[in-house]
Amino acid sequence: MALTPSTMMPLGTEAPPFALPDPQGTMHSLDDFSGAKAYLIMFICNHCPYVKHIREELARLGKEYQEKGVAVVAINSNDVANYPDDNPEKMAREAQAYGYTFPYLFDETQETAKAYQAACTPDFFVFGPDKKLSYRGQLDDSRPGNDVPVTGKDLRAALDAVLAGAPAPEPQKPSMGCNIKWKAGNAPAYA
Repeated sequence: MALTPSTMMPLGTEAPPFALPDPQGTMHSLDDFSGAKAYLIMFICNHCPYVKHIREELARLGKEYQEKGVAVVAINSNDVANYPDDNPEKMAREAQAYGYTFPYLFDETQETAKAYQAACTPDFFVFGPDKKLSYRGQLDDSRPGNDVPVTGKDLRAALDAVLAGAPAPEPQKPSMGCNIKWKAGNAPAYA
C-alpha cells in the first residue's frame, strides 16, 4: 500500500462545480444541493484498504449529517480499466452493502478529482453554505493496523463547526490513503 497524503487545497477555495453520474446513470451536480447548510465531498473507491477500514463510519456519518442538512457526496475517480473493482456496477453493490445514503458518483474523466486537487482515497472536503472550503483533511487518526478506533472525530468536528457558523478546528491533518489511480498520461502535476 503506497501511502499518499491529501494536497490540502487552500482554505476559502470555492467548491468546483461537477456533473457526474451515479452507477445507474442519473446525473448529479453540485447545484443539485444548493441551499445545503454545508457540503461534504469525499473521494473514495471500493478496493482501497484505507476506505474499506472506514466505510461503516462513512455510512453512519453520511446519514447523520444528511439529516442535519449537509449535502454529502462521494466520488470515485479511479481508472476502472486497470482497477475493475471500482467500476460503476461494483460501486452500486458497495453503496448498497454498506448503506450509503448519499450519492456515490463516477468521475470517469478524472476532471473532478483534478478540480478538487484530490490525491488519495479517502480524501475529504467540507465547504460552508457559501461553498467556500472550510476543512480538508482526515476522517480521524485511525488507519488499517494502528488499533486506533474509527470515530470520524476530525471530520465530525469540522462539520459541527461549519454547521454552527464557526471556523473548522485547526490544525487540519492531511488525509492519508491510496493514491487515486490515474489513467495513463492523465495524472496531474500534484500527483
